[in-house]
Amino acid sequence: MNGLAAVWLRPGVRAAVWQTLAGAVVIAGVLWVAANISGNVARRGLDIDFGFLAGRASFEFGENLVGYRAGDSFLVAFLAGLANTLLVAMLGIMLTTIVAMILSLARLSPNRLLSRLAWGWIEAVRNTPLLLQLLFWHQLAIRALPGPHQAWAVMPGVFLSNRGLVFPALDWQPAMGVALAAFVACTAGAVLMRRAALARGAGAALRTVVMFALALTLPVLLFLAIAEPLEGSVPTLRGFNFQGGVSVSPEFVALLAGLVVYQAGFMAETIRSGILGVPKGQVEAAASLGLARGQQLRRVVLPQALWIIVPPVTSQYLSLTKNSSLAVAIGYPDLVRVSQVTISETGRAVECITILLLVYLSLSLFTAFLMNLYNRHLMRRRG
Repeated sequence: MNGLAAVWLRPGVRAAVWQTLAGAVVIAGVLWVAANISGNVARRGLDIDFGFLAGRASFEFGENLVGYRAGDSFLVAFLAGLANTLLVAMLGIMLTTIVAMILSLARLSPNRLLSRLAWGWIEAVRNTPLLLQLLFWHQLAIRALPGPHQAWAVMPGVFLSNRGLVFPALDWQPAMGVALAAFVACTAGAVLMRRAALARGAGAALRTVVMFALALTLPVLLFLAIAEPLEGSVPTLRGFNFQGGVSVSPEFVALLAGLVVYQAGFMAETIRSGILGVPKGQVEAAASLGLARGQQLRRVVLPQALWIIVPPVTSQYLSLTKNSSLAVAIGYPDLVRVSQVTISETGRAVECITILLLVYLSLSLFTAFLMNLYNRHLMRRRG
C-alpha cells in the first residue's frame, strides 16, 4: 500500500489517471449520442445519407456571393449560405475591432461627457439581448428609413433607404485578381525585408518606407499594364428603386450593425482593461520622455496591452461568428437559414444539423488557430 500511495502522490500519475477517466467519459458520451441517433433513425425507417446535396433545390433567396439560383444543387445552396456567413463574420470582426477601440479610448478619455456617453453605450448594449437589438435595427432603424425617392445620400453615389444600401461598383476583370495577388505577395515581401532592415539597424526607417511604397506601386503598375478599360455602374433611381451599382439588403445592414454594436460593447471593456493593466510607471516614463498622449498610447501602452487583450478578444471574435447565426430571425440568408429551408424540403434534419455543427466548429477552431499564432508572435517579441 505504501508503494501504491507513493505512486499516486506523483502529480504526473494523478494527472494521467484523471485525464484518462475524463477521456473515457467523453468517448462514452459520444458513443451514447451516436447510438441514440442511430436507433431513432432506424425506428423511423430513415437513413443517414448526404447524397441529397447533389439534388436540385427549388428555393430562392436574395443576395449571395456564389451566384446560386433556384434549380442549383443543395450543395451550392449551402456554399452560398456559408459565403454569406463568412462575409458577415469577417466584416463584423474588422468593424467591431475599430469601433471597440474607439469606444475604449472614449471611455478612458479625461473628457467627462465623452466618457459618460461611451459608458452609456457600453452598458446599454451589454445588458440587452442581442436578438432584441437585431430586431430593433431591422424593424425600427433600417425599415423606418425613407423610401428610395427620399433616400439619404451618404456620399456622392451612395444612398441609404429602407431598401438597403447602394453604391457604385466596378465590373470585375481578371487583372484585378492578378493585382490583388501581387499586392499580397509584395506586402509579405516588404514585411520580411523590413525585419531584415531592422536587424541591420542603420537606415531601417528609410528602407521600410521605400519597401512599402514599392509594395503599393508595383501591383498598380501591373494592373495598368494588363487591365482592360474599366467599366462600372452608378446607382440611379428608376421607378420605385435604384438600378445599377451594388445593392446591399436591409437584412444585411441590420445584421452587421447589430452585431458590431453589440459585440463592440463587450470588446471595448476588454481593451480598456488591457490598457489599464499596463503599469502606470510605463506611462509616466513615456511622459517624462516628452511623448504626447497619442504617442504614449501608440508606442508604449498598446504594444504592452496587446499581451493582455488578445486572448479575451479571441473569445469575442468567436462569439461574433457564432452569434451571426441569429440572422435567421431577420430573414438574412445565412447558413442556418439555408439549412432550415433544406430540412423543410428534404426532411434531412440530422444531416443538415451535422453540417451546421461541423461548419461552426471549423470556423471557431480556425479563428482560434489564427489568433493563437498572433499571440505566440507577441510572446516571442516580448521575450
